[in-house]
Amino acid sequence: MTLKASYFSAYTPETSSFHENSLIEVNDCGYITKIVHQATPEYNAHLTAAQQHDQLIILAPGHFLLPGFIDLHNHAPQWPQAGIALDRPLADWLNHYTFPLEARYKNLDFATLVYHDLITEMLANGTTTALYFGTIHNAANLRLAEICAQAGQRAFIGSVAMDNPQQTPDYYRDASAEIAVTKTQIFIQTIQDNYPSGLIQPVITPRFIPSCTTATLQRLGQLAKELQITVQTHCSESDWEHDYVRERFGHTDAEMLQSFGLLNQHAVLAHATQLTTEDQTIIKTEQSTIAHCPLSNAYFGNSVLPTRSLMDQGIQVGLGSDIAGGYTPSLYANLQQAVTVSQIRQDGIDDRLPAIERGVPNSRISVKRAFYLATVGGAAGLDIQAGAIEPGLLADFQVVKAPPHLMSLTPDEQLEQLLFRHTKQQIKAVYVQGKLVHEKEHNWYE
Repeated sequence: MTLKASYFSAYTPETSSFHENSLIEVNDCGYITKIVHQATPEYNAHLTAAQQHDQLIILAPGHFLLPGFIDLHNHAPQWPQAGIALDRPLADWLNHYTFPLEARYKNLDFATLVYHDLITEMLANGTTTALYFGTIHNAANLRLAEICAQAGQRAFIGSVAMDNPQQTPDYYRDASAEIAVTKTQIFIQTIQDNYPSGLIQPVITPRFIPSCTTATLQRLGQLAKELQITVQTHCSESDWEHDYVRERFGHTDAEMLQSFGLLNQHAVLAHATQLTTEDQTIIKTEQSTIAHCPLSNAYFGNSVLPTRSLMDQGIQVGLGSDIAGGYTPSLYANLQQAVTVSQIRQDGIDDRLPAIERGVPNSRISVKRAFYLATVGGAAGLDIQAGAIEPGLLADFQVVKAPPHLMSLTPDEQLEQLLFRHTKQQIKAVYVQGKLVHEKEHNWYE
């Protein structure tokens, strides 16, 4: 397959590339093998060869190619409660809404209905890869894996471990550390046996420290060391969660996760809004990734993530929707919110102070940096060859129709409008590893 397309791709946190009417060649394994730009001498020869072999797809005028987005934090079973009770404190929200909902996933018919709807919605919003929390039910988690595979979405899925009777209800918890860890091991092996291509991958998933006994955290840490696969959990998510861990252990989340062996280069930590300076150093040393969830942080995070500062220190950051703490699976909405809250952090909110004393200087992030978070940042966090349109990477694409323009725009301005004037209806097609997995209508190509 050869796509003739004008495309945008993040390059660094502050730079993106734009190329017009380039030829993007994709092999049968779904990797980009070559990109031929319009000004190169061999352009016409490659264009003719693709036409002769009936492999050429030409994007219609006004359509652009973007990399597929990568969601680093999504609670798939919470999709039915998206937008509900976001005015409640986190502990209340979990106990009165989330845990009762997640307990329903022992019913596979219910799980199938929800997961089909969510995955369809995710692909329609341009998310080609997602890191999912499942539930404590392995049968439902395997159904999620099956639906992702059938739909063609790349998915990292975790069977949730949670066995602390002090912080989890009796109707929704693992009965013991032994059961939580054994269940995790069975899930990992089943996924690896059933999906050897790597499109679906298993994840070690202690829900968060409050939900787990010490024995479970220790044994999952040992498993993470043995298997060297992705680990996901929540870290210093809110005042309540951060303070609970300090009261229980006398240390912060990051300190305890490190002590249990759950921090490494494969770990993705959701939220992290309450990190101390020492915590940041630990995360950087362990080369773990933070999943920035700007929408849900506004409701439950009790702070604004210092995204710019973390990245400037060399800490890897990606973007997460956090369904259902975030009310939409759209990473467009989340990257927009990431820019907005960074501005709030920079300007401050206390109008009783002089302007010079408000906020935190140099906190603002650009649209390009938010674009980087949704693409390259997520790919780095999951260690996958994706997130950009470059030779050697997976052909994960969104075909996006530009909004009507009332004036001429530079490429940088055009990218900003693509990202900020976005609606789901503008995403006309989505590819994962060179395979068309979503198509809204047929008029996106000539």
